[in-house]
Amino acid sequence: MIFGKLLPREGNFFELFNQHGEKIVEGSRAFILMVENYADPAARERHAEAVITAERQADKITAEVNRLLHTTFITPIDREQIHSLINAMDDIVDLLQDASETMSLYDVRAMTEEVVRLAHLSAKCCERVQHAVSLLGRLSKHDAAQAAIKTCEEIDQLESDADRVMRSAMSKLFREEQDVRELIKLKAIYEQLESISDRCEDVANLIEGIVLENS
Repeated sequence: MIFGKLLPREGNFFELFNQHGEKIVEGSRAFILMVENYADPAARERHAEAVITAERQADKITAEVNRLLHTTFITPIDREQIHSLINAMDDIVDLLQDASETMSLYDVRAMTEEVVRLAHLSAKCCERVQHAVSLLGRLSKHDAAQAAIKTCEEIDQLESDADRVMRSAMSKLFREEQDVRELIKLKAIYEQLESISDRCEDVANLIEGIVLENS
């Protein structure tokens, strides 16, 4: 069955993927602003609330995708692929919210350079996820399929970069931090931030599989 011929007969899955990707990017950008303005309690709270808003909106989109799966007879790609992809995408924005809330719950007083670097790498991963997802509706075109694969490779590289930053941050933390409480707090935050890029890589792997099966 040719991928392109299915498009007129499916629900609006691709549009919902696009909308969810936008919420991932919105959440990641709000998270960066929260980190960069952490010393300003009012700005920090405002941007943290924006992360929560993006997560809630993404949840609604995820629920709509899962609802459509039960009501659409013919889907554009395999049902299990749709289910796995939207839930993997939702994991990303969930982690952004978790990291934001952890900083508040742990009463982190100041951001480290490593937190800022990991936040920016996470945001770059999120932007590439959005771009890769935006190409799914055009996989019957060779250029779009190749662009999707290239974007997934970029996500893999960003994940490797985040892993290196996290390892370096951990090494520095255990060498230099004398306050055990701060060490525990920052260790948890570093691990959460690195996990965001891991989840982005999970999405990239799923998209690569979809491309290979449907292009």
